[in-house]
Amino acid sequence: EDELVRRTQEWAARHGHEVVIVFDRRAPGGLVGARRVDERTTLVGTGGESADDWLIREAPGYPGAWLVTSDRALREAASGAASRVVGGGSFLRELDD
Repeated sequence: EDELVRRTQEWAARHGHEVVIVFDRRAPGGLVGARRVDERTTLVGTGGESADDWLIREAPGYPGAWLVTSDRALREAASGAASRVVGGGSFLRELDD
């Protein structure tokens, strides 16, 4: 989890994006809830709610956002609010660019 956060932060800085990284239950550091950790990154630990449910509910509040998931059901449920839907494997390759 820490490596994913670090690599995503580096990618966001390189490309000028803001990121919201959502984890089931707890984000790194035991975080439950949302916390802005730097000028580009917000971490979310969903507590008792699944990350999928959080994304379905909250994605419309981030117009123009990319949705990164390999879950087909989540893609269908939340993709209407996303400007781009990217699979997890594709995004991992994007992190290296």
